[in-house]
Amino acid sequence: MLTPPKVSVVIPCYNHGAFLDETVDSVLAQSFADFEIIIVDDGSTDPGTVRLLEGYRRPKTTVLRTANGGVSRARNTGIARARGSYILPLDADDRIAPTYMEKAVAILDARPEVGIVYCDEEKFGEEQGLWDLPPYDPVAELFDNLIHPAAFFRKSDWARVGGYSPMFVYGWEDWDFWVSMTRLNKEVSKIPEILYYYRVRSVSRDHSMCFGHKFAMMALIIMRHKTLYLRHAGALFKKITWLVRSRLASP
Repeated sequence: MLTPPKVSVVIPCYNHGAFLDETVDSVLAQSFADFEIIIVDDGSTDPGTVRLLEGYRRPKTTVLRTANGGVSRARNTGIARARGSYILPLDADDRIAPTYMEKAVAILDARPEVGIVYCDEEKFGEEQGLWDLPPYDPVAELFDNLIHPAAFFRKSDWARVGGYSPMFVYGWEDWDFWVSMTRLNKEVSKIPEILYYYRVRSVSRDHSMCFGHKFAMMALIIMRHKTLYLRHAGALFKKITWLVRSRLASP
């Protein structure tokens, strides 16, 4: 029987064939070699993507095909099939730096109390520049997502929280997942280096979501984690009040 890899990189793909090789290349260039890549074709309809995935032959790579069910279901499908004890979800148009996996694995191996490892992030594509994420704080995470989608976590913890919720059809399923992970009372570790590159496209869900969809997804997060929000209501109210006063004081 083959020894399972340490890390499983799970890449949902819906009509992203034009970018997929670039994403996979960034994984195959890692300084850490004990990994597998699982691409989940989420019912792609783009002919170029379909042709590419039909004959996709890359090292360490497996392609799974599913009916279109959204990114949450695609991620969960890939993670369920993953053999690695550590999971890296990666969108099919993004990239990672060659040392990201090595540095994240070292933290997870050395510190069992850590549940999530992420890093600094840089935008490319239609926008460029550092994505300035503030330091992680579990209460601040309830107010705004502080963790990018390509963070490492343990497969056992994914199972404990029930995976990604398919209810987030417009986006923010990763934010909901990170809030779910806070229930496990594990630490979050940030590597202070730019090791993840997020491709900005005007058609991306996060950039095309209207106010109504954002409101609906925020309400869903609050309802799913209402105990956490009630527990920290005082701190959240102070933060909202400070933001409102700051906006009113601005010229």
